[in-house]
Amino acid sequence: MPPSLEWLYELPWAAALRESNDAYPIIETVHVLSIMLMVGTVVVMDLRVLGVILKQEPVTRVGRELLPATWFGFLIMILTGVPLFAAQAVQLYANPAFRVKILLLALAGVNAALFHSTVYRTVSSWDGSPATPPFAKVFATASILLWSAIIVCGRLIAVFHAH
Repeated sequence: MPPSLEWLYELPWAAALRESNDAYPIIETVHVLSIMLMVGTVVVMDLRVLGVILKQEPVTRVGRELLPATWFGFLIMILTGVPLFAAQAVQLYANPAFRVKILLLALAGVNAALFHSTVYRTVSSWDGSPATPPFAKVFATASILLWSAIIVCGRLIAVFHAH
């Protein structure tokens, strides 16, 4: 294990969090709720891009309405995820579900970055149409699949932690 993870794990606040009967479950609950908020808004946007819901609404309007909640959920997810990781860094380092979750998070970020740097640059030409470009649908489908897998891996962390 990298020494930096051992150092993180041994920080006094990480130990206090790990040993607390109340703090860890509260932070974990807020973490799950923030993921729910972020992923919920992302999936609504993805479903609009796929033309499944809100077909009459421009893609940019749906995005503009949802983006503040998405970013808020993301921020809280990070702010709660870091201390949760620090408190369990030693155990999580070897947990295959955690490793896959982190890989999938990176892929979800790459997927979003590629969507916004490619097909979304032409959104003005397809913004009001219920039909979106095929590549936009590929990115939206990948997003839904990635976030679903991230949630499953998050749950599996506890299963692999128990063994």
